Amino acid sequence: MIDRFVLGLEEIGETQAALAGGKGAHLGELSRVEGVRVPAGFCVTTDAFRLIMTTVPGIDDHLERLSRLDPGDREAAGALCEQIRRGIEGTAIPDDLAAAITRSVTRLGGQAWAVRSSATAEDLPTASFAGQQDTYLNVVGQAAILQHVRRCWASLFTERAV
Repeated sequence: MIDRFVLGLEEIGETQAALAGGKGAHLGELSRVEGVRVPAGFCVTTDAFRLIMTTVPGIDDHLERLSRLDPGDREAAGALCEQIRRGIEGTAIPDDLAAAITRSVTRLGGQAWAVRSSATAEDLPTASFAGQQDTYLNVVGQAAILQHVRRCWASLFTERAV
């Protein structure tokens, strides 16, 4: 089922890095290679990230302040990034998005999940930003998966990533 917020790996191809991230696009391609076993999975899309960012209190102000910071002012950047991460992690995932994620978890089954980021600029032909955002392994239960999805989104605003 094609969903605006969640795509199964079988629905993703190499041209969809802007929607599913570099890792997601590559996993989608690998899942179709005969003889290569890719564990069942899905990607939460950039549409979902854009939706959640419209609901984070004060995010526009925080991002504007972040864009004006002196790149050398690590202390101010760190404090502001922490505020942004707390805001994202504290924001409830809208019901339709949470339902799309939990439907995918239910459809695929399994006991433990890896919840990983897959940035859209990751694994480009001329640059790589792999490893800048967080990865969580052995995540069990739908509530924990939703919490760790928020934590992955928030990890876009670590000092290292910014």
